[in-house]
Amino acid sequence: MANIATIGLKRHVFAVSALIVGSTIPASADLQLCNRMSYAVEAALALEDTGSAATRGWYRLDPGQCRVVLQGAFDPEHVLVHARAMPVYGVSPLPQSGHSDLCVGQGNFLIASARVCRAGQRPVRFTQIKPAVTEKGASANLAEEAGYDEEQARLAGVQRLLVMTGYDANPIDGVPGPKTDAALAQFLKDRQLAADASKGEGFFDLLIDAAQKPEGVGFAWCNETNFPVMAALGLDEKGVVVTRGWYRVEPGKCVRPDMRGQAKRLYSYAEAVDGDSRAIMRNGKALAWGGTTPLCTREVKFELSAQKNCEANGLATSGFAVVDLTGSTGNTLRLKEP
Repeated sequence: MANIATIGLKRHVFAVSALIVGSTIPASADLQLCNRMSYAVEAALALEDTGSAATRGWYRLDPGQCRVVLQGAFDPEHVLVHARAMPVYGVSPLPQSGHSDLCVGQGNFLIASARVCRAGQRPVRFTQIKPAVTEKGASANLAEEAGYDEEQARLAGVQRLLVMTGYDANPIDGVPGPKTDAALAQFLKDRQLAADASKGEGFFDLLIDAAQKPEGVGFAWCNETNFPVMAALGLDEKGVVVTRGWYRVEPGKCVRPDMRGQAKRLYSYAEAVDGDSRAIMRNGKALAWGGTTPLCTREVKFELSAQKNCEANGLATSGFAVVDLTGSTGNTLRLKEP
């Protein structure tokens, strides 16, 4: 499988780190994408030719899965891909570096003219790929810094979701071991599933469903409003509070953020947004859930370790609530309208 075009992640952030140019692709070849990441993702495909561009999606790709996204003859000038982690992970690893801003839709979509977005569409960054010819046809990988193969990516994806659901399958490394085996066995036992259920095609659906439930070990946000909610988290790491965001929590869903280690307390801030990511206002104020601890945030995805002079550093100050996790196995913040 050498010479396959690869879209890489740097520290689990979608960013094109390398595009490996493969052989010339026969016009009759199918195109497949392979997910070598520890995240289940949704991908959109774009074809550019003589100034025009068309997009289609979304294609679900579980960790370790390969899927044909374009069948039969294709010979466009450029082939591009946009990928996003599924909402269960909260923070989709964005922003994605790339080459073109093109329109995508909700659900299954096909946009013939994707340079100007219409109602229900929005622009996202697409990355050009040069698929390579393999024994299975034209292929490109979605990859992360760990350099997983398909089998390792699947196991790392299982480990990540087990940890998010409250089972100790750390470290998330795609390497089998007794902790992962014990965590997986307990997950299957708790749900009265057969020992080989983890090998089935629908196993990631079971894991994702479990990770979205409020019950379990650790911390979760549950959105009980009619609006999407963007949430941010603060954790004490070696004496320094690090804030991360944004985690998207869909209406009626829960998100259990991926936290390393056993935190005794954390900081939480969340605000409701509309379809254009603008804050929902109530009585002249943003519909938000927080507290009195001022910490730094920014409008786009962030990870910040400096919590002083936020505005002077081009950041915003948000009031976070302190969440005490001492002596509890699980803590759920239910986000409701007043």
